[in-house]
Amino acid sequence: MPSPTRRRGTGLLLALLAFAQFISAIDYNIVYVALPEIGREVGFDAHSLQWVISGYAVAFGGFLLLGGRAADLLGQRRTFTTALVLYGLASAVGGLVTSPGLLVAARAVQGLGGALLLPATLSLIATTFTEGAARNRALAVWGGAGAVGMALGSLLGGVLTNYLGWESVFFVNVPLALGAAAAALAIIPKDAPRERGRTFDLTGALTATIGFSALVFGVVQGPEAGWTSAETVTALLGGALFIGLFLLVESRTAHPLMPLRLFGNRSLVAAMGITFVFMGTFGAQYYFFTVYLQNVRGYSALATGLAFIPSALVGLVATKLSEKLLGRTGPRTTIVTGLLTGVAGMVALAAGMSPDGGYAALLPGIALLSLGQGLAWTAMFAAAGTGVEPHHQGIASAMASTTQQIGSAVGLAVLVAVANSGTHATTGAALVPGLRTAGFTAAALTMLGIGIAATLRGAKATAPQDAAPQKTEVRVPA
Repeated sequence: MPSPTRRRGTGLLLALLAFAQFISAIDYNIVYVALPEIGREVGFDAHSLQWVISGYAVAFGGFLLLGGRAADLLGQRRTFTTALVLYGLASAVGGLVTSPGLLVAARAVQGLGGALLLPATLSLIATTFTEGAARNRALAVWGGAGAVGMALGSLLGGVLTNYLGWESVFFVNVPLALGAAAAALAIIPKDAPRERGRTFDLTGALTATIGFSALVFGVVQGPEAGWTSAETVTALLGGALFIGLFLLVESRTAHPLMPLRLFGNRSLVAAMGITFVFMGTFGAQYYFFTVYLQNVRGYSALATGLAFIPSALVGLVATKLSEKLLGRTGPRTTIVTGLLTGVAGMVALAAGMSPDGGYAALLPGIALLSLGQGLAWTAMFAAAGTGVEPHHQGIASAMASTTQQIGSAVGLAVLVAVANSGTHATTGAALVPGLRTAGFTAAALTMLGIGIAATLRGAKATAPQDAAPQKTEVRVPA
């Protein structure tokens, strides 16, 4: 049984990792609430405004594999602290810029920081807590911190935007991120010396980063520039070419960035498909919810922030329920339950949108959507790490997170195109039919994720053959 000192050490570590997720979640909702004012003040039009979100997603999705391998090879503490410093500095720049291009560039650097931070965080969880109940509990704490961050982010975003302007939603990240980086140096143990003979696979890193960045860029740009435009076609074909080269490199190198044998892990592959669908459907709801509240119903930024609080509080409760359900039924049942609940929530939320409807009509959809999101979130990443060797946990989490970010960009681009079809309006009742259609479309697409989740092994099935059962690794700062 771990000593009190060891338990205290892992407790501090988990608190730090949860705080990192808290910072990321705050930024996610703060930006959504501030989007309309950013569009007006910085000069984005109705379609290009999504680049404030998608610029982050392109960089995040493009660099995740690089971030995952950095955590495995260069060290978890080095990668974690570097990510937070990048995130903090990019946030400072984001609050100072005055043009759309520079703001999107700052968001891209934030995305790079996120691409380093997420796999390092999940790798630390996976290598510190035993697969099963202990890891599920840690993931629930991590996910719960995200739910709290979203609640405070929506409220804080409304308050800051209302009283201090949109710039303040970027500045608030700076002390949080840099403070967490300083704490990491004291809490996370020093990285072990690099293992001799293991190279970084620079060719794989370059081809993967270029390929996935180009692919996400093409998908996001398609609705605006046209799917047959030279810009979109070049990005999509170029992305596919570089991803093909990346897979060829990985099949021939002795120390690949992404070992292809990981695709033999059924749980990881299924988790990748689920995260893609999840973020393309659930993740887009925040965008449309904000557009409805502010551009149709005329809510202020502060009122919009308050409107997000029930969603985040339900999500916090749902992460605790997910931990219990995971322990009793395993990832398959937990994910399917979460996705089905979310489908019901999307349908109810879309049905509740009307030109003159009240907020109360939206609450059933908000509650069901948030409940489903919290149930599925913890379980998805538990599935991604199941049966993966400790020294591959960083890249495994990056693989699932890459499909998550690509799904976010693809889903938002597709659903924005659905919502804007047939109208050029940017405000008013004319937006409602498109918003409702986008919600129903997202619900239908979520059924693909349910089908993928059904392929997961049941709770009592044996682990995938990628690795032997893992032992608890409790690490305490010296």
